[in-house]
Amino acid sequence: MAMSASSSSRALLRRISGALLRRSFSDAAAGSDSAAAAGYHVAGGPSYMRGAVFWEPGRPLTLEEFRMPRPKAGELLIKTKACGVCHSDLHVLKGELPFSSPCVVGHEITGEVVDHGTHTPAEIINRFPVGSHVVGAFIMPCGNCFYCVKGQEDLCESFFAYNRAKGTLYDGETRLFLRGNGKPVYMYSMGGLAEYCVVPANALAVLPDSLPYTESAILGCAVFTAYGALRHAAEMRAGDSVAVIGVGGVGSSCLQIAKAFGASEVIAVDVLDEKLQNARTLGATHTVNAAKEDAVERIKEITDGRGVDVAIEALGKALTFSQCAKSVRDGGKAVMIGLAAVNVMGEIDITRLVRRQVKIIGSYGARARQDLPQIVKLAESGAFNLQNTISRKCKFEEANGAYEDLNQGKIVGRAVVEIME
Repeated sequence: MAMSASSSSRALLRRISGALLRRSFSDAAAGSDSAAAAGYHVAGGPSYMRGAVFWEPGRPLTLEEFRMPRPKAGELLIKTKACGVCHSDLHVLKGELPFSSPCVVGHEITGEVVDHGTHTPAEIINRFPVGSHVVGAFIMPCGNCFYCVKGQEDLCESFFAYNRAKGTLYDGETRLFLRGNGKPVYMYSMGGLAEYCVVPANALAVLPDSLPYTESAILGCAVFTAYGALRHAAEMRAGDSVAVIGVGGVGSSCLQIAKAFGASEVIAVDVLDEKLQNARTLGATHTVNAAKEDAVERIKEITDGRGVDVAIEALGKALTFSQCAKSVRDGGKAVMIGLAAVNVMGEIDITRLVRRQVKIIGSYGARARQDLPQIVKLAESGAFNLQNTISRKCKFEEANGAYEDLNQGKIVGRAVVEIME
């Protein structure tokens, strides 16, 4: 039966009203999600922060405003106190290591716990309560992959597949969004060159009150890398002779770790006398200026013609790779820790490698859950001297200048950016 005009009009009005109502509910829900994402803040604190953004090679870092990053389950929000200035970041800034952009670099940090992600397990909250002082490792293990389960967290599949390959955490999402337009910004490790950062709990260790925030920032990369190289890759034993080729921030940490582990001889190799003089204060028993003499021959002279038990290459250059391999004794270990630009290749004497059992080993870092607490203890005991390792402190706004000086070889040890008071 045909409807009357009035019935037809009323039906049409009901359909329009229903559609508008559904749309209003939908818009309200979307608006609520957006507001929740944009309006997150901690204990009445700010809902936004500043971070140093890398846009493209050759372009300076810029300080931008971000929405407050929100941690998820198993993650902590850290108020960043200090962040080290590392060559790995510099490789990204120069375009030598491909990485997602725009991004926030900075991967060795100290800070204060200010929040935990929703559904974070109680044992993590108890271990890192709000207000805890913490240090973060640049390798942030997932704890669940094939390698993490085997105890080889420095090979964590999720870290390399998500963070290093995509600039995200392990759900495939970044925690960084620009305040103005909400666009995502990627994270090099935790994206530590920012006033706040999100760090998985597996990458954190408690920092005792006796250790200062600024100097302790280097524990998460420079010292972390050195510890992994000598403890796991080299399996160094007391009495071993050790040569370190390239004694900047990471190399100078290798000197101290070698000394702490009981090395009989610690040989520092560099091309800058200033760095070699500093190496003496950090445990080097001998120094070699490779710009003035043959480094390999000098190392062999010091070791009665044999070469060292362990040699560490901390520059990531083809020449120093070769020097490192030639500096070890028969049966010795050459450990490569310096990152290189893409497609840089190292050469090796295959016959000597085979006949004389020379071991060439790569090492990226240590294992956060088992090693970072031990590294903190080394610093707390005084076996590792943090004060002598830091050669420059700078303000957040001066980060660009620090990376420029690092690129020009003007930083003797390690520079650290002081971010939040």
